Amino acid sequence: MKQVAVLGSTGSIGTSCLDVLAAHASEMAPVALTAHRSWTELAQQTQQFRPRWAVLSDNDIREQVDRSAFHPETELLFGPESVERVASEADVDVVISGIVGAAGLRGTWAAVESGKTVGIANKETLVVAGPLVMRLAKQTGATLLPVDSEHSAIYQCLQSGRANEVRRVVLTASGGPFRGWAKEKLESVTVEMALNHPTWDMGPKITVDSATMINKALEVIEARWLFDLSRDQIGVVVHPQSIIHSFVEFVDGSVIAQLSPPDMKLPIQYALTYPERTDGVCPRMDWQSAMQLDLLPPDFEAFPGLELGFEVAERGGTCGSVLNAANEVAVARFLDGTLTFPQIPRACRAVLDAHTFDPSPKLSDLFRWDEWARKEMTRWHA
Repeated sequence: MKQVAVLGSTGSIGTSCLDVLAAHASEMAPVALTAHRSWTELAQQTQQFRPRWAVLSDNDIREQVDRSAFHPETELLFGPESVERVASEADVDVVISGIVGAAGLRGTWAAVESGKTVGIANKETLVVAGPLVMRLAKQTGATLLPVDSEHSAIYQCLQSGRANEVRRVVLTASGGPFRGWAKEKLESVTVEMALNHPTWDMGPKITVDSATMINKALEVIEARWLFDLSRDQIGVVVHPQSIIHSFVEFVDGSVIAQLSPPDMKLPIQYALTYPERTDGVCPRMDWQSAMQLDLLPPDFEAFPGLELGFEVAERGGTCGSVLNAANEVAVARFLDGTLTFPQIPRACRAVLDAHTFDPSPKLSDLFRWDEWARKEMTRWHA
């Protein structure tokens, strides 16, 4: 029985992961579930899955929690240090890192440090600390398996050749709700419009990132470190149908792509069962129905946040920590009405340019720059 820790079990990735675990209950089970503040949802999950541990990372809600709502066999823990504890427990075989934002880094780091198999849905881990995480995984023997649909697709496609045969990888982007919009029209975007994603059902932060295409910028950075690529080996195309999840071009001109209906349960299951493939709960392609698959170049003028990803992927160092932190606060400010939609990438650019670049930071340096960028973004104004 494979024992799984799900970090961020009440979010969209976490609930999809639990669906996969429920469908494979004879082979794997959640031994630890974590959430930030959503204690009622976490309690319900413990009643269904009976994990050994449940963690609420926000210490401030300790007195608000009704402990009787949790399954009696589940030990309830509090605080971010408890997330790190369960991620490194000896009884845990696989850790699914589904906590959104830089908050997911510490738990992922603990899992990698312990030599676990880690399914990374938290792209910020590699955006913020890619070189350090990959170096640590090499030292501890940890296996990193991408859960982002695009990076899972690349990982699968790379099985068709050797690393030195790869010409480039191409990440696909849905284009979000504003695909094809002119730069000027984006000035009128509201929060409600930005949260109306045409393809994926995600949380508000990731949905806004998709609308600005900064999510693709972060994925470019993630791909750079996860697959040890140069900037010139990474491309992005807009694919509205979200059927082609990404593809790899080899030096001989062959292109290998991974296709499936848009459903996060497929890459999650791939990470949980790797290196095996098993029957699953995901929808299948209907090859008897006519379909059209479009591939379009991205509009860097209308979506300048995308270019930030290529720049940060090339520079490395402290840039990823600063960009990620700045964007998290910028999105929060857009959602609360203190930034406009086009100001998100503008403000991220300003904060990134204002920081003192360090090409070889330590982990403590990255956390310090994360804090600095958040403060800078909080007081940024046009």
